[in-house]
Amino acid sequence: MDPWVYPRERWLGNITLWLGLLVWVLLVLGTLGIALVYVLLGFIGYVFAQSAVIAWIKGTGVKLSPTQLPELHARFVACCGFLGIEKPPEAYLLHGDGMFNAFATRFFGRNFVVLLSDVVDAMETQPDGVNFYIGHELGHIRRGHLTGHIWRAPVLWLPLLGAAYARAKEYTCDLHGEACCEEPDSAPRALVALAAGAHQWRNVNLQAYAAQSAGNSGFWASFHELIGGYPWLTKRVARVLDREAPLPRRNPLAYVLAIFVPYTGRAGGGAAGAVIVVAVVGVLAAVAIPAYQEYTRTAVVAQAWTEGAAVREALGNYYTEKEEIPDSLQAARLPDTLPGGAKLTLDALSMVVEASLPKGVKGTLRMEPSEGESGIEWHCLAGDDLAEKALPKSCRK
Repeated sequence: MDPWVYPRERWLGNITLWLGLLVWVLLVLGTLGIALVYVLLGFIGYVFAQSAVIAWIKGTGVKLSPTQLPELHARFVACCGFLGIEKPPEAYLLHGDGMFNAFATRFFGRNFVVLLSDVVDAMETQPDGVNFYIGHELGHIRRGHLTGHIWRAPVLWLPLLGAAYARAKEYTCDLHGEACCEEPDSAPRALVALAAGAHQWRNVNLQAYAAQSAGNSGFWASFHELIGGYPWLTKRVARVLDREAPLPRRNPLAYVLAIFVPYTGRAGGGAAGAVIVVAVVGVLAAVAIPAYQEYTRTAVVAQAWTEGAAVREALGNYYTEKEEIPDSLQAARLPDTLPGGAKLTLDALSMVVEASLPKGVKGTLRMEPSEGESGIEWHCLAGDDLAEKALPKSCRK
């Protein structure tokens, strides 16, 4: 068992992976490969978007090296070694413009870690705290979070599931960050800096801050955490201080509401995930809309055939008794409109009845008589703008 992996990430990762792969297979097979076109378009969009990010990082940030910010580089390399990352990714320092953050990203097989200057400056009196941010981002790389979301993208929008997996990944990366710290309070101090700012984090009582999580378990706090990709910071601090510490339970009613809210916090992982989600939605629409239209057409045709049974029987009786075909349905005192809205017309020469389909469904259903052993038998044929597969199997010739 990997001591730096939050237990729930394992089974949530497996569930989302297998469900995602299943959806991808169904999309490819169900669309006869059309889904691959959307994947290609999504990949092209990803390349343009992600290349802009990487170009900005490399063209603006300061690349860490043994001669460029050597102390920070040494911390980075040491953390990579501790976590078993044999080939350290490229690391950069960027001006945060007041933002406390760090992030990891990937482009064409190359991983990048970016530290924003504000978090580094904030930890000046406790440099070991920078190790937490480094380790956290390396955790995303070590656990494959930058690549796994591609296969999971079709299901990461699912209510509760996608957000739960995102939160579990954050807990896992917090454990990686904690592992890189030498001093026991560096990890929680680094986390508290995200809440208290660059200077006041030193004055925060860590235990009291972690205890705040107990007062944030009401309905709305629970609901917004359930639909979000990050655990409340108070919970993250509590978990880093004591992995076994019991966290307050969420309000059960919050789950009832959260199950109706799709997860869109990360859309499966940055710009690439957003493009993939759009592509998946497009494929689903391309499959679902024609399938629904075909289902509607088939149902309307079947309804017209069923409702026309009385007219067909009456026409057969009329022909048997009088040995002639009436000039029109009205002449035989038969309706020319079925209950479902289909309009009927009679061919006085062949006694073929044509039903123009209702409800905006294009096409004509032909009802054709023939002499049988037990009298007149009726069959259905596809008329104008109606596909053969839309006919009920029971009436085809």
